Amino acid sequence: MAPPAENPFSIARYWEQGDAIGHAVAWLLLAMSLVSWFFILSKAYSTWRVRSAAGAVDAFWAAPTLDDGIALLSHADREGVYAPLPTHGRAQLAAASTLAGEMSRDEQVIRILRQQITRSTHRVEGGLTLLASIGATAPFVGLLGTVWGIYHALANVSTSGAVQIDKVAGPVGEALIMTGFGLVVAIPAVLAYNAFNRFNRVTLAELDGFAHDLHSYFTGK
Repeated sequence: MAPPAENPFSIARYWEQGDAIGHAVAWLLLAMSLVSWFFILSKAYSTWRVRSAAGAVDAFWAAPTLDDGIALLSHADREGVYAPLPTHGRAQLAAASTLAGEMSRDEQVIRILRQQITRSTHRVEGGLTLLASIGATAPFVGLLGTVWGIYHALANVSTSGAVQIDKVAGPVGEALIMTGFGLVVAIPAVLAYNAFNRFNRVTLAELDGFAHDLHSYFTGK
């Protein structure tokens, strides 16, 4: 029985025939994929915790006292997105001897709530720029590997002096693998980025509404 024909388009052949630049592009795509998936999984867990704490806002307003409401919210809000607003708002109002304490009550509340919303926004949006960058650049990194692989293959053919279609098709087909790898890295990153942005818009809208309610509570006392 004749031995099976060797696959001319295998990743192993591409790696064997590749040079340092081709290998560097492959390692870069692997690193981008690992970083992307680590962030996707960690951010998904963090987002789940934030969304689970959103219902505690209603429990905060149902509490008999401000201290009880803050305790309930702090226990549920393990990511620290909602709880800092009433906690820092109450602390700031008690600090009458500070420079901020010389402001009117309304201005103090607006200042501290705006500050905490900014910090919570940074917390829930942290790292999304990295995910967007990977999703945007991974296809081009893969394309770079493909272009370099094709150039490398054609250079080897030109030095051999004889142009045969099987000698060109194999290396070129193997080089196209890098474009596929780039897309494999980019597609999950882009989908995850869009999903996280959707959840963040909902969270920030709820946070803004919570801040308005707290403003009315602190300034109406």
